[in-house]
Amino acid sequence: MGNYKIAVIKGDGIGPEIVDEAIKVLDALSSIYDISFEYEELLMGGIAYDITGDPLPQETISKSLNSDAVLFGAIGGEKWDSLPREKRPESGLLRFRKELGVYANLRPAVVYDELVNASTLKPEVVEGVDLMVVRELIGGIYFGEPKGREATRAYNTMVYSVEEIERIARRAFEIAQKRRKKVCSVDKANVLDVSQLWRDVVNEISKEYPDVELSHMYVDNAAMQLIRDPKQFDVILTGNIFGDILSDEASMLSGSIGLLPSASIGDKVGIYEPIHGSAPDIAGQGIANPIATIASASMMLKYALGEVEAANKIDEAIKQALKDGYRTKDLADFDAKEICSTNEMGSIIANYVVKS
Repeated sequence: MGNYKIAVIKGDGIGPEIVDEAIKVLDALSSIYDISFEYEELLMGGIAYDITGDPLPQETISKSLNSDAVLFGAIGGEKWDSLPREKRPESGLLRFRKELGVYANLRPAVVYDELVNASTLKPEVVEGVDLMVVRELIGGIYFGEPKGREATRAYNTMVYSVEEIERIARRAFEIAQKRRKKVCSVDKANVLDVSQLWRDVVNEISKEYPDVELSHMYVDNAAMQLIRDPKQFDVILTGNIFGDILSDEASMLSGSIGLLPSASIGDKVGIYEPIHGSAPDIAGQGIANPIATIASASMMLKYALGEVEAANKIDEAIKQALKDGYRTKDLADFDAKEICSTNEMGSIIANYVVKS
């Protein structure tokens, strides 16, 4: 029997609503598989600052490191934007990633057949899109030193070491081996020395994976190609700031940011979260789409717990719910047979998990 300790960080805005639905689906799995989950709620983000004065309490770090995985909702909102930068929710999240050593952010972008018309691109462009962005998460310009602000200028430094590039590259190649065996490494090697190092190291690592085809693309071209012909991509490997931008661009191929999950993994405990933000403007209204968070729970089962069959069960339940015409408000215009609240969508998917 698999008995797993899950650190649950619901966060701010719609975070509590969407995480509750993911837990509902995980509990449905427990009723049909020999799996059980022990949840412990922890604080991070604006709510953590309000209660403790710190967006990332030490208790959250310690207990997360002693868990099997972290299921995370979303943090932030205008309420905390006027705080000093180090006290803002986003600073807590950056610290959290660093403390847990989650250097690889995995963001799949999948266009469901039932929602091909939800994309702003032509159906023939997006139909069948299934790609994975592998973004380096705890290096690069967001963490590089020196950085600072003076009276008339500010500066940040993009820094990568050979070791940092090697470990994220290996992750990307290993993931590609289980997919269509193609890696496109995205950089700006024609301008940046750090990108030239990135390209040189990726070329060396590729020799360890002769079964995987490697290509390179400048980031500006990659941004264009994601719109022009997204089906050409299998695994996109890139650094922190480029990955931040490209993964959000790729997410919109599906038509709704509320559909797509992510996993942040390293050598310790992984973080599993939807790619969207806390959406405080719709918090408490019961209209947020929980699918991205439920799919993040599926990634948690697969990458953290090794429960691949159970993960596949969730993925199939999501597809069935969409196939049968259930939609949250963000997808109401696309072949909807029934418009569901956040809670209703979670219950529908949980029921499909049990019945299928």
